[in-house]
Amino acid sequence: MNILLTSVGRRSYLVNYFKEALKSLNGKVFAANSIETYALQQADAFTLTPQIYSAEYIDYLINYCKKNKITVLISLFDIDLPILAKNKQRFKDIGVDVIVSDPEVIDICNDKWKTYQFLIQHNIKTPTTYISFSEAVTALQNKELEYPVIIKPRWGMGSIGIYKADNLEELQVLYKKVRNEINGSYLKFESAADADNAILIQECIESDEYGIEVINDLNREYVTTFCKHKIAMRSGETDQAITIENDKLSEVGKSLSKTLRHIAVLDSDCLEKNGDFYVLELNARFGGQYPFSHLAGANIPKQIVDWCTGMKTNQMLTTISANVLCSKDIKPVIIND
Repeated sequence: MNILLTSVGRRSYLVNYFKEALKSLNGKVFAANSIETYALQQADAFTLTPQIYSAEYIDYLINYCKKNKITVLISLFDIDLPILAKNKQRFKDIGVDVIVSDPEVIDICNDKWKTYQFLIQHNIKTPTTYISFSEAVTALQNKELEYPVIIKPRWGMGSIGIYKADNLEELQVLYKKVRNEINGSYLKFESAADADNAILIQECIESDEYGIEVINDLNREYVTTFCKHKIAMRSGETDQAITIENDKLSEVGKSLSKTLRHIAVLDSDCLEKNGDFYVLELNARFGGQYPFSHLAGANIPKQIVDWCTGMKTNQMLTTISANVLCSKDIKPVIIND
C-alpha cells in the first residue's frame, strides 16, 4: 500500500505517523503541496502540485498516483476536500481510494452558514448566527443579540478574518475589514460562490475552548469521540490541550456522527455555556488537535490503513487516556539542503 497525503503544509507529524503505520506493509508515504515545506521532505517522496483551484490539479494528482502506484489518498486541508470529493470516482477508476466524506458533508463543514443551519436542524447547540448584516443589527437593537459579537468569514480557515466587535461602530468597521481580508487571501475562491453573503455575525460565548474529534469508520459508522480541554491557541490552531473524559462532549460527538455521516475524522471546536456545549465549527479532516490524541494513545493513521486492508476497528487504536497534557513546539529547519 502506498499513500499520498495532499496539501501537507507543515504537518510533518502526520507524514511520520503514516510512515510508521505502513511499516509492516512495506508501503511508502508520498506527500504533495503547492509550495515546498519541511513536511514534504519527511515523506518517502514528494511532489509540488499546481494550485488547488488550477484546472490541472486533479489531472496532475491522477497522473502522479498512476506513476507511483498510489492506492490511498488523504488530504490535510479544507480547500482540497470539496475538489477531491467531487472527483472521488475518477480516482476510484484507477484503483485509488480517496478517504474523504461525501460532497454534501464537505459542503456543510466548509460553509459555516450551512454548518449553522445543519446544527439547528438537528437540535445540536451552536451560537446564534446571522448572515445578514442588517438583520444582525436589528437583533442587537432588539436585544435578541448582545455585544460583543464575532465577525468571521463564512468560508474561513484558521484565524483569518475573525474579530470581536463591542459596539455598532466597531461592527461596521470590522465587517468591511473582514471583506477586504477575504478578497486578499485564498478565502476568495470559495467565497466567490456567494460574495454578497460571505461574512457571518455570531453570538460571542465567553468560555474555555474544547475540542472533539469524532471518529467514524469508512462505512460512516460511529466509533468514538476524543475530548480535549484546550489550554492555548496559535493562529486558530490548538497549541496546547489536555485530554479529558466528558459524557456531554461525547454525546455531542455521537450526535454529529449519526446526523452528518462523515468518513474517518471530524474535527470540531466547542464552547461551554450554562453547562451545555455549543458546537462552533466542523472540519472533515485531521485537525490541529489530532497530535494530542495520538500522544494520548490513539493511532488513527494505523486504523485507516487497517480499514483500507479490510480489517475491523481496533479498540487499541481508537482509545485515548485522560489527563494527558500536550503542547506543540516550534522547530526551525533548513529545507533546501
